[in-house]
Amino acid sequence: MTTDATSAAGVTEQALASLRGTADPRLRELLTGLVRHLHDFARETRLTQDEWERAITFLTATGQMCTATRQEFILLSDVLGLSMLVETLSGDRAAGATESTVLGPFHMTESPVRALGDDIDLVGDGEKCVVSGRVRSADGTPLPGAVVDVWQADDKGFYDVQQPGVQPAGNGRGLFTADAEGRFWFRTCVPAAYPIPTDGPVGGLLRATGRHPYRPAHIHFIAAAEGHTPVTTHIFVAGGDYLDSDAVFAVKPSLVQDFTETDDPSLAREFGVHNPFRHARFDLVLEQAV
Repeated sequence: MTTDATSAAGVTEQALASLRGTADPRLRELLTGLVRHLHDFARETRLTQDEWERAITFLTATGQMCTATRQEFILLSDVLGLSMLVETLSGDRAAGATESTVLGPFHMTESPVRALGDDIDLVGDGEKCVVSGRVRSADGTPLPGAVVDVWQADDKGFYDVQQPGVQPAGNGRGLFTADAEGRFWFRTCVPAAYPIPTDGPVGGLLRATGRHPYRPAHIHFIAAAEGHTPVTTHIFVAGGDYLDSDAVFAVKPSLVQDFTETDDPSLAREFGVHNPFRHARFDLVLEQAV
């Protein structure tokens, strides 16, 4: 039996039929769902040829904007809420485990290996802070040797890859190994809220929809330990702007942390900073791998 390709329904049926021979069952499921929903979208909105061509132009420009240090497609996924939706769908974690959130578009280079207590603020003109915590299992067991990957914007809201002539490579980044008690700590500057890049297609989309491009101040983490599921997360600076309107929808209440002003000489000596300084405490709690 042949299908009439001149009808809207017929085109969809032929496209779906063409996927039935896909050997990988999961790939077949994904492509079938994608085609079905794309075709339903076109029918529901009565998509015109001109609008389709503009969409293709937009996606082409998005790809052309991608470089080794910029991922415009991740940025697009972020501002459409898709990144956060996918993370939420796959982020069912054990009770007490650290909540995950989006990777973001700036995890584009390897973080340099650093010793516990190192300063990742290589420029040094921001408000000093110390971030400390412990990596542990959801049952409370410390995880010695856990790896903690950290990256952040500076106090002006820029990542190193955005300012190669201004910031040294690796500024705001560090790869740390937790000690025998699962502890980690490092020095840095208090990050600033910042706008996501708006000089490309995603910026044009935000302007067209009347949205602001700002993200609240935060520090990124990826924590991993043997026998446990890694977590990709942030800590957000409590009291900062845009916590209720993050451009990429990534704020979770459990991830909003106080960067407390601290005036404790013994702590200052321990961490190698001058008083007063900001101190954020944040445990990274991993669930055991199944």
